[in-house]
Amino acid sequence: MLKKLLATACLGLVMVAPALAQDTPDALVKRISGEVLDAVKADPALQAGDVEKIIQLVDAKVMPSVNFEVMTRSAVGPQWRQATAEQRGKLQAEFKSLLVRVYSGALTQVKDQTVAITKTLAVPQSTQVVVQSEVRGKGEPIKLDYRLDKFADAWKIIDVNVGGIWLVTSYRSQFAPVLGKGGIEGLIDTLVERNKTAAAGKG
Repeated sequence: MLKKLLATACLGLVMVAPALAQDTPDALVKRISGEVLDAVKADPALQAGDVEKIIQLVDAKVMPSVNFEVMTRSAVGPQWRQATAEQRGKLQAEFKSLLVRVYSGALTQVKDQTVAITKTLAVPQSTQVVVQSEVRGKGEPIKLDYRLDKFADAWKIIDVNVGGIWLVTSYRSQFAPVLGKGGIEGLIDTLVERNKTAAAGKG
C-alpha cells in the first residue's frame, strides 16, 4: 500500500512543471499539470515506463519546480548537517534516481485523468502554502496536497501528500534505521544498491 501511495505522490509531482515567476502556487499547479498530463497521454513511451524518456521529462518538467535539495535534506533529517558537499551531491543524485523509478510506474497509470484545485491554505507562521487538488478520472478522485515555499522569485514544491502521507516524511522513516546503522555513507550505499537492483529489473 505504501509503495502505491508513493507512486501516486510521484505521479502528482510529474503533473507539475516549471513555474513562471509570477505564478501563484495554485496557478502553478493548475496551469502546468494539464500541460504535462497531455504530454504523457500523447507519448506511448512514457506510458510504457521508458526510463530514459522519464529522466528527460523529470529534468525538463519536474525538477525546475521542485527544491530538490530541500526535499533531500528533509528526507535525510538531522544527519544532513554532518554530510560533506560531495555526500550531499551523491544523496541528491541517488534520491532523484529512486524517485524516477517510482515515476516510471506511476506514468503507466496515466489514462484520462484531469486535475482540479480544491483549496489553497497558508501554513501558519511560515512562508509556505499547501495547495489541495484532486486527480479525477475513472473511480474515486485521488486527493493530492502540494506543499510549496517561496524561493527568490518563484514558488517551489518541497513535499507532496497523498492519502494522508507526506512523501518526504515517508522516506525519512525509511532512511532513519539505515542512517542509524551506517550513517550517511550507509544511506548512500543503500540507495545505490536499490537503484542498481531496480535498473536490473529485479525490484
